[in-house]
Amino acid sequence: MKTYDIYVAGSFLKTSEIIKVYNPHSGDLIAETFLAGKDELDKSISKALEVQGEMANLPSYKRYGILMEIAAGIIEDRDRLAHILAIESGKPLRYALGEIDRATQTFIVAAEECKRLPGEAISIDWTPAGDGKEGIVKYFPIGLIAGIAPFNFPLNLAVHKIAPAIASGNMIILKPARSTPLSVLELAKIIDKTQLPKGAVSILPMDREAGNQLVTDYRIKMLSFTGSPQVGWKMKRDAGRKKVLLELGGNAGVVVSDSANIELAVAKTIVGGYAFSGQVCIHVQRIFVHEKIFDAFADKFIEKLRQMKVGEPDSIDTDISSLIDEDNAKRVEDWVNEAVADGAKILFGGKRNKNYFEPTLITNTKQEMKVCALEVFGPVVTIEKFSDFSKAVHLINDSEYGLQAGIFTDKLSEMNYAFNNLEVGGVIINDVPTFRVDHMPYGGVKNSGLGREGVKYSIQEMMEPRLLVKNKY
Repeated sequence: MKTYDIYVAGSFLKTSEIIKVYNPHSGDLIAETFLAGKDELDKSISKALEVQGEMANLPSYKRYGILMEIAAGIIEDRDRLAHILAIESGKPLRYALGEIDRATQTFIVAAEECKRLPGEAISIDWTPAGDGKEGIVKYFPIGLIAGIAPFNFPLNLAVHKIAPAIASGNMIILKPARSTPLSVLELAKIIDKTQLPKGAVSILPMDREAGNQLVTDYRIKMLSFTGSPQVGWKMKRDAGRKKVLLELGGNAGVVVSDSANIELAVAKTIVGGYAFSGQVCIHVQRIFVHEKIFDAFADKFIEKLRQMKVGEPDSIDTDISSLIDEDNAKRVEDWVNEAVADGAKILFGGKRNKNYFEPTLITNTKQEMKVCALEVFGPVVTIEKFSDFSKAVHLINDSEYGLQAGIFTDKLSEMNYAFNNLEVGGVIINDVPTFRVDHMPYGGVKNSGLGREGVKYSIQEMMEPRLLVKNKY
């Protein structure tokens, strides 16, 4: 077992309150770290504000060098970091390695984007009053940012807040999930070795009082939160005048047209539905398959399910492991049992063993069932037939969420119809809604959030425009 100090205002330190971190799959105690309270948060805020001017005036080449140095540090320690991420979160090692690589890429993209921060020249003389004048719009760092990251991508979703903050000249205090703080505390060690001003980044697992202050404190100018809708919208209500960016939940849908490549669609939806036991906000939750190919698709899908390997998360051969805790496994079990009691049919899986829930496929569902209407955040996928493509799109839209959707089709007309009519933040053609690369705009509508992440788009959220109007001559 290892002990991790927390990263407060550019220094590593301990507090009086210990957090124990367990491997969700084995239940073994793997590490201890510490909870930050009000004192540690106030110290982090004060130090961040001390270096605000230095951060705002840090030239692009220095920001670039710092961000690339962090990326290099992650690359150098890739395998060890992936092992830590796997055992703290229960994420199978193949996916943990993928997350480490994505975090590296996020820092590299941020390094490139810091060279091209937003700005524009505008014409003022469109009316007689503007004759002889011209305008320049320059974007300035917003100030101190609070970032709150979830357990399911404990490193990369934290990096999606930290990297653009550094690139845009802002300071950030990052609160990781209590269950998965280790990989981002390892990141703090890499950041600490760079020339970034001390205090520009703090990594603080927090107690409830400090966590609430992170939302309400007027000295913090922006809140960037990734997590559940219930928590996110409450934070927005409590945040006062600060800017708020919310990346919330989803119950992502997929439409498989009769023109689709069935083999491709099955292979993609299996990964999209069950990677990290479905604990992904864009995991494939609802599949609508054209009636002409439904039986063939379902048979191939179940055949692939039978081949999935269950095991320890730190094994490279493992496809699926445990959920983050037993409470969530029990919740998933309850939702599946409720659906079955209301007429749904289990085609595969459906059983729980402690934290582990089998990869499960259900049909004969109703839109109002929790497994359809809410975010399962577990290894459960529903599958239903459709005969009319437009009605399948309507079924995707019949949800309080709208994050991403996947469409498998070889028809241009269906692709265009989906893009123009789906109420989501992103439409992915011939791939699953789980697809994400780290520079694309990412976010949703309805109960799925507010604003967009993706490095360039996060940078825009983290800066404020200021207009200069001057005489041309």
